[in-house]
Amino acid sequence: MKDNKLLKMMLIIMIVITLVSVVALVVIMNFKGKEDSGEPTADEIVASSFDIPEMTTNLMDDHFVKIAFKIQTDSEKAREEAEKRDFQIKSIIIEELSEMKSEEFKGKQGKLLLEKKLQERINQLMQEGKVEKIYITSFILQ
Repeated sequence: MKDNKLLKMMLIIMIVITLVSVVALVVIMNFKGKEDSGEPTADEIVASSFDIPEMTTNLMDDHFVKIAFKIQTDSEKAREEAEKRDFQIKSIIIEELSEMKSEEFKGKQGKLLLEKKLQERINQLMQEGKVEKIYITSFILQ
C-alpha cells in the first residue's frame, strides 16, 4: 500500500515539473519573439518600400527643384496600394513643392518638414496601411 502511494506521489511530482517546464518554455519563447520584432530589418524595409523617380517642378519663387523619394510603408500590402496610387502621390508632391520657396530648403529643417507634410497627406489617401517614413533620395535646387 505504501509503495502504491509513493509511486502515485512521484508520478504527480513528475507531471507538475513537466507542466511547469513547458509553461516556462512557452513564456520565454514569447518574450524573445517580441524583443526581436522591434525595428524592421533592412530586408523588411526594402520589401515594404518603393521609389518615386526623380521629378522636376517649379517652386513658388521661380526656382525649381529636381527631387526623388523612397517611400516606406508599414507592410507589403500598403506598398502595393501606394504604388497603384503613384499618380496621386506625385500630384501631392507637386502641390506641396509649389507652395515652397528655395529658402526653405536650406539646412535640413525644410526637407524634414516636406517629408512630414508628404507623409501626412499620403496617409490620408491610404486604405490598406500607412506610410512610415519618406526619404529624399535625390535633391537638386536651382
